[in-house]
Amino acid sequence: MLSIVPSPACAEPLVFVDLETTGGSLGVHRITEIGVVEVGPSGVTQWSSLVNPQQPIPFFIQQLTGISDSMVRDAPTFDVIAQDLLARLDGRLFVAHNARFDHGFLRSEFKRTGIKFQPDVLCTVQLSRAIYPAERRHGLDALIERHALVPFARHRALADADLLWQFWQHLHSAHSADILRGHIEQVTRRFRLAGDIDEDTIERIPAGCGVYVFYGENDVPLYIGRSVRLRQRVRAHLSGAKRSAKEQRLAGLVRRVEWTATGGEIGAMLEEGRSIARLNPAHNRVSKARRDDPRGAPWRYAGAIAIEEADAATGARAWHVVDGWQFLGTATSLDEAARLGSSVMSTGSLASFELSTYRILGERLSRGLKVIPLGAALLTNIESA
Repeated sequence: MLSIVPSPACAEPLVFVDLETTGGSLGVHRITEIGVVEVGPSGVTQWSSLVNPQQPIPFFIQQLTGISDSMVRDAPTFDVIAQDLLARLDGRLFVAHNARFDHGFLRSEFKRTGIKFQPDVLCTVQLSRAIYPAERRHGLDALIERHALVPFARHRALADADLLWQFWQHLHSAHSADILRGHIEQVTRRFRLAGDIDEDTIERIPAGCGVYVFYGENDVPLYIGRSVRLRQRVRAHLSGAKRSAKEQRLAGLVRRVEWTATGGEIGAMLEEGRSIARLNPAHNRVSKARRDDPRGAPWRYAGAIAIEEADAATGARAWHVVDGWQFLGTATSLDEAARLGSSVMSTGSLASFELSTYRILGERLSRGLKVIPLGAALLTNIESA
């Protein structure tokens, strides 16, 4: 054991981690070797283990890493070392190069054994880019050359994890603690999220357009927002990456999140406006009335209309139904949109004029936004039935 204490620029204990695998596809390929450098107040320790991947290692991977099928044949499978490995990693900042790869593989392996693994993660590729924005290359070989790091092997797990520890020490000798602390916080992904929200919850959120609602204690609505990248936006709100002081205060209050996929940006705007009016969340800015706000502008159509759009992120198509400046909801087909429009007409449940819907659509309709009169759509469907 070496008696080296980490720099105060990152007060939390650290683990520098590297993996070797049978390939790059998460869920298909498996881990063949794990290397860990643990750094904490008591010093630095190193640990590594070969892992039996329970599948053949491709020849080009054997050539790259030097790890052969015969070397891992009698090695422990991941489930055998899982608890020991978790004890080394748990409660420490997980530092890796291209950390999404290493964290993803370990998270998948732990999940197979019934263990939830959600450390906070720091990617040294992103850290290098943040500190050295003028440099174009940030792979391990580039770091070795640029910062005079000393590899005792390459493409072996513990040796590459040690290179990350060397890089970390170099950064602390070359930059002030305040500068480093800011960059570290900027690129660290915090997975210990709010309330009952964890990474598994985040992964269930759609990747494309939508609206999210944060709830606090006693299920009180706190904040409603929209995004064209819904999952990414919610994670950014709660994970600590590039958050403002206001967002940090809000994140501390959140206990759960709900979301709605909207199939497009216009749908997200309409759903957000409707939800804010319905739930009145405490942290949303209240829209102030303007002099030119209508007191009930006439509806331009004979009945309900549908606005068709596609989600740029997912390609999913959606039809947003509006009648009398009231947003009625989003449908996944024109038939469903027609039924939604006709059901409101038949029940007479059309509510009062919605200012948010008028503001969102008023200008777009005047500029020729394509709409589908749902009365005509419904008639066409009936005749073709």
